[in-house]
Amino acid sequence: MWWIKAYIKRHRLGLALYVIYVVIFTLVMYLYHLPMEAMGYAAGLCASLGMTVCLVDSLRYRKKTKNLAWQMEAVKNGVERFPQPADEQERIYQELLEVSRHERQEQVANLLKEKKDVTDYFTLWTHQIKTPLAAMGLLLQQEVSGEEAHYNQKRQVKNELFRIEQYVDMVLQYLRLMDSINDFVLREYDLDNIIRQALRKYAPMFIRKNLTLSYEGVEMKVATDEKWMVFVVEQLLSNAIKYTPSGEIRIYMEKGCLVVEDSGIGILPEDLPRIFDKGYTGYNGRSDKKASGIGLYLVKEILSRLGHKIYAESESGKGTRMKVLF
Repeated sequence: MWWIKAYIKRHRLGLALYVIYVVIFTLVMYLYHLPMEAMGYAAGLCASLGMTVCLVDSLRYRKKTKNLAWQMEAVKNGVERFPQPADEQERIYQELLEVSRHERQEQVANLLKEKKDVTDYFTLWTHQIKTPLAAMGLLLQQEVSGEEAHYNQKRQVKNELFRIEQYVDMVLQYLRLMDSINDFVLREYDLDNIIRQALRKYAPMFIRKNLTLSYEGVEMKVATDEKWMVFVVEQLLSNAIKYTPSGEIRIYMEKGCLVVEDSGIGILPEDLPRIFDKGYTGYNGRSDKKASGIGLYLVKEILSRLGHKIYAESESGKGTRMKVLF
């Protein structure tokens, strides 16, 4: 039977040693010229005892093998229960398997959560990007006459194209951040250079909304990642511009913090503690209909991985201050 072969294979070393011991015992008795009857009697007793022990142990082995086979089927069917451990070693093995099972479940749960988050974000992103695409389609279908009308149409198309670029850049940064291997490179950079890169990108938005910019340079070196830090400043500027119908946006240093301050609509007190949560849009975001709740979440995640911190101060109707602490 299969279990007998398996048992012999598993205990072949012990069985071989037992046979060697019997041979040595018999040989020693023969060399001392002991009676053959005594030799045969002793060898028979040893063989009987050995066979009895092997039989009992093999039956236990067979039972344990069947239990493990049953446990394998139970795992496949989702009913997991280990058999009673026979000794301390088996107990430790079972604990090891239990720890591995929990880790596997956590990994699967994390993967499912990440997949759901990505799916939810892409669903939202698809709806978001449809709006500027539809607007561009309508603008291009319109027949305009006159230089001024043509200029206005071109400006509107550029505005919608800029929004599309924002959405595409956002999703690329989201995917990079969700990747297990991030390309963060920490070096010392001139903070003014990082701020100016973001300002150049958003300069047309300041002009279109007729907003005033107050920025005279911060003259500070920071240890950070230039590419990711530019994205952070861009997001802070984007939010400031989006929620400031008119007025001023200021950028300055205050007690080691980079401050992006606007005079916009502000944030409600009940929304302020959750503005960095993934997917949370708050009252302003729901009113705007275009907010994804991802921008500030990415900002906080990026800054956290860079070793920086961000704080928000706001008063409804009086503006918002975003403070980045290096």
